[in-house]
This record gives sequence, structure tokens and C-alpha cells, in this order.
Amino acid sequence: MLLNPHVFKPYDLRVHIDSPNAVETIARGFVKILSETYCPQSPIVFLCIGTDRSTGDSLGPLVGNMLKEKGFSNTRVLGCLAEPVHAGNLQKVVEEIHDLYDEPYIIAVDASLGRSENIGTVKIAKGPLKPGAGVNKDLPPVGRFHITGIVNVGGFMEFMVLQNTRLFLVMRMAQTISEGITLGMKQFFA
Repeated sequence: MLLNPHVFKPYDLRVHIDSPNAVETIARGFVKILSETYCPQSPIVFLCIGTDRSTGDSLGPLVGNMLKEKGFSNTRVLGCLAEPVHAGNLQKVVEEIHDLYDEPYIIAVDASLGRSENIGTVKIAKGPLKPGAGVNKDLPPVGRFHITGIVNVGGFMEFMVLQNTRLFLVMRMAQTISEGITLGMKQFFA
């Protein structure tokens, strides 16, 4: 039996950015998870993880920049090119979020590494993200749900792989993810 990779599986959606309906698929997954887990009293915080010092790891801050430009009135975006959230400050930022907000609804966005055939795939899944897992960093899990983009191949010399990731791919993925989130926000809060 052939499985359509664009069909929503419970709490785990994957779509390639080259799919003609990638933005709509991301929005649909975004709305589905929000509708099942979001409490209207909770402030939404996008936690876009990564650094602009590594091309492959810049997916989160690029998405953060793009979401900040949208200016959603009912959300907060942390992690952008000017003020990245990365391994060195993640714990402090998460603590600050919990100090500022009662029961924040955190949506984590980050780059990931995977198999070569999955490069360019965006994953949306319910539950927390384990940032830094691909480069053997022990960081706290974050998020009520998460969005990751497979930017390059994992398994060997991950730091070098992230440094040598094509910016063109990362920019396209950031654009697709931010457009999907934007459409999902409009649909959910309409």
C-alpha cells in the first residue's frame, strides 16, 4: 500500500516544501493541533530556535523575523536574527516566558537534520521539541507543539553539515513555514 505523505497523520504531519499545497497543508496541521490543544486564555508564544552563525541553524530565526513582520496582535515571537534564541540562552528565555505569562502556549520552531530523501520536509507534531538533539546538546524540551524543517543530512559531523547547508533552501523553508503559520493563524482566529 502506498501512503500519501501529504495526508495528515494524528499529531504528526510532514510535507515537502516543493509540494504545490505545502502552505495549505502546514496551515491545516497548525489549525488541527491548535483546535485540539489550545486554551483561549493562554498567550501564544512562538519560540524560534537557532542562530544566524550557522546557515542550517538559521531556519528558526528566519521564521521568527518573518512572523514578526506579520505583526500578529495575539502572539509573541521570540527568536529572530537580531535576538536569536539558541543553546546558550534557551533555558533563560524559557524561564522568562514562564515568569511573564501564566500557562503560555509555546509553539517551537527549529531546524533539524535527517535522511537525504527528507531534506526540505517540514514536520508539525504535537508535543514538545527536543532542541539540539541532532548535534548532541542536552537542552530542555519546549513547546505544546513544534514545527521543524529538515535542512540537511544528519548522522556525521553535524556541526559541519549545518555550516554547509544551502541558504537558498533554508530561506525557502522559512518562507513556506511562515506562510503556513500565517494562513493557519488567520483560519483559526477568524
